[in-house]
Amino acid sequence: MTSSVLLLHGIWNARAWVGPLAWRLRARGFVVETFGYSSVLGGPDVAVPQLLDRLQGSGPISLVGHSLGGLLALEALRRQPGLCVDRVVCLGSPLRGSGTARSLAEHGWSAALGRSSDLLLDGLPDWRGRAQVGLIAGCVPHGLGSLLGALDGDSDGTVALAETRLPGLADHCVVRCSHSGLVFSVDAARQTAQFLRHGRFHRGGQAAAA
Repeated sequence: MTSSVLLLHGIWNARAWVGPLAWRLRARGFVVETFGYSSVLGGPDVAVPQLLDRLQGSGPISLVGHSLGGLLALEALRRQPGLCVDRVVCLGSPLRGSGTARSLAEHGWSAALGRSSDLLLDGLPDWRGRAQVGLIAGCVPHGLGSLLGALDGDSDGTVALAETRLPGLADHCVVRCSHSGLVFSVDAARQTAQFLRHGRFHRGGQAAAA
């Protein structure tokens, strides 16, 4: 287990967005940095090579990505599976593609997704990388997807719970918060720390202190 962590924000956000989560992880003893990228104008074609450059020669490190950030983290490791990344935590990432993104595209608002549209629409086919991967999903349906009527079943308001499950993932857990709330949630931070340290989420009650 490594204590070095790199946080990735989601679409329409900047690195400051993951500041609350960074603070909580630092309080638990992790060395945390944030990775900023252009989610709309640049997209994965720019962001993934930048992330790979950042990870080259960094030594053992773990990645934590909110929403699109989780997709970018896994896409980078799909391209270069030999990188020294031990564990990845995705928070509310639509790994199987986003119904909210599809609804935006169908309503003629695909420009809002910019160059990240393909990755958000398609998601990832599977996960076969070396790194252990866990996903934290929210279950409070307050968000854009709910407003658009784009989601079926349980969701965090932006991403459906079913969209967060991908064959090959090491672990999966649900916390009571919305999509945006995942970066502010105490429970999400505890579960993130739990997975980063132990490669599994805590079951029942509160996550073990890290």
